[in-house]
Amino acid sequence: MHITPISESAVVCVLPPPATLDQQRRLWAFAHQLQQEEDIVEVVVGMNNLTVFMDFMTDFTPLIQRLEQSWQTLTVNTFQGNHIEIPVIYGGEVGQDLIEVAEYHHCSPQEIIDRHTAPTYTVYMIGFQPGFPYLGGLPESLHTPRRANPRTEVPAGSVGIGGAQTGIYPFASPGGWQLIGHTEQALFDKTREKSTLLQAGDTVKFVVERIEL
Repeated sequence: MHITPISESAVVCVLPPPATLDQQRRLWAFAHQLQQEEDIVEVVVGMNNLTVFMDFMTDFTPLIQRLEQSWQTLTVNTFQGNHIEIPVIYGGEVGQDLIEVAEYHHCSPQEIIDRHTAPTYTVYMIGFQPGFPYLGGLPESLHTPRRANPRTEVPAGSVGIGGAQTGIYPFASPGGWQLIGHTEQALFDKTREKSTLLQAGDTVKFVVERIEL
C-alpha cells in the first residue's frame, strides 16, 4: 500500500493494480476499522484505494506509519452484503447501444443480454453520482470500449457498459458508457434511512423485465 498526503487534512492509500474483489474486501475491512478511531473524520473507499480525512495536520509521518501498521495487521472477516435483483428493460429506445454492442462482439443482442444477466456482480464502490455502483464481475466477453462521442444526457436508470465494468446511472447526466437497457429501480432516495440502494460489498443480479428489439 502506498500512502500519500493529498491535502492539509487527508491522505490517499493506494493498492497496486489491478483491482480485485479480495483487495476491495481488505479495503472495506480497513475502512470499517479506521472509522472506529475517534480522531479520523471520514474514510472513503474508492476503486483499489481509500482516502482518510483528518483534522488539519502539519506532519503526516505519524499518521502514515500508523496506517501502514494497521494495514499489515488487518484481520479480514468474511463480509456478506445484501443481495439485490435489478429488473432491466433491454434494448429499444432505453438501450439504444445494445445492437452496436452485439455487433462489436460479433453476436446477437440476445447473447449480450444472456451474458449480462448470467453473473452475480459485486459492488466495489459507490461514486461518480450518489448511488452509482461500480460493479465487479463483468464477463470479459462483454468488455466494450466507451463511446467515442459521449452523450450530453444519459437518462436516469440507464444500464450501461464502460470498458471492463457495468453500472447504472441513478440520475440523468452526460456519459460515455454503452447503454444496453434501463431500470425503474431507484438507486438513490433521500427519504430512505439509507439513501443509496446499493452499498460497497453488496451483490447484484440483473434480471430481464422485458426485451425491446
